Amino acid sequence: MKKILVLFFVVLNISGLKAQITDKEKNLREDNIDTLLGWRVNGVVILTAAQSSFNNWAAGGQNSVSGNGLGNLYAGYKTKRASWDNALELGYGLLRQGSEENAWIKSDDKIDLTSKYGRRMSDKWFAAVLVNFRTQLSPGYKYPNDTVKISDFLAPAYVLAAIGFDYKPANGISAFVAPITSRTIYVNNQQLADYGSFGLTPAVLDDKGNVISHAKKVKNEFGGYLKLVYKKDNLFKNVNLLTKVDFFSNYLKNPQNLVVNWENLISLKVNSLLTVTIATNLIYDDAIKVPTGKDAAGIQQYIGPRTQFKEVLGVGVSYKFAKK
Repeated sequence: MKKILVLFFVVLNISGLKAQITDKEKNLREDNIDTLLGWRVNGVVILTAAQSSFNNWAAGGQNSVSGNGLGNLYAGYKTKRASWDNALELGYGLLRQGSEENAWIKSDDKIDLTSKYGRRMSDKWFAAVLVNFRTQLSPGYKYPNDTVKISDFLAPAYVLAAIGFDYKPANGISAFVAPITSRTIYVNNQQLADYGSFGLTPAVLDDKGNVISHAKKVKNEFGGYLKLVYKKDNLFKNVNLLTKVDFFSNYLKNPQNLVVNWENLISLKVNSLLTVTIATNLIYDDAIKVPTGKDAAGIQQYIGPRTQFKEVLGVGVSYKFAKK
């Protein structure tokens, strides 16, 4: 993970290197800043789909149909002394293979809401407060077994509140450092909480596996937080990039074991409507064990921790809007 930090800080430093400017140029810059004050709203919605069909196909294969939706919405308010940034990221996808009687399988599910308020300290530094909420919409299962539920709506849900400093050397680049951070993990499913899913302390069981004392659904942590963001439109011709990585250290237990969440979204605009997207998400949390299924007694088994990785590739239509 040190390489990730080094890469981001190199980008930040390069973007921050500028020649000295004259007083007239400063005045021009201030005039440009004034035109950006007030509310700014923008976003992009992308819908993708895929389908395959086989009939008497000698090489074999399974019919399949899938659909996926991505949405990135932003609303921000800026004055000369303060800024308020709000971002909502949504993702949901379904897949069905084989006959029409087969169940739909969830391929993507994401709700990520971030709100950050900052007061200007200098040209590039802000004193800031950040709140982040992450969860999912629907249950997830240990496929192909669709009877073993391993996640659910608000199971898990993460709420993070941080106080720190925001460094903005250039448009689309920010580094938020927060030495004071509260992180809450909530699992709104008692059975999953009793299993000890998502870092919770498991329920107390007797010799036969019966619950003596249910687990708490909430776990609170206190630590430090670092969030790095790089957004670049037209990185190459018609290629947009959004990459962000979060690091959290729990001061109260094993602070050296960082919680890492790294997300990337690359979109290639083919024409006015058609867009190719690649979305990836890498997660490492030392407290999270990966479910492997239930044993003969019906008790959920886990391995881990493990590095989690998800990738979604789609081709479909997109709609982008912006309002000042």
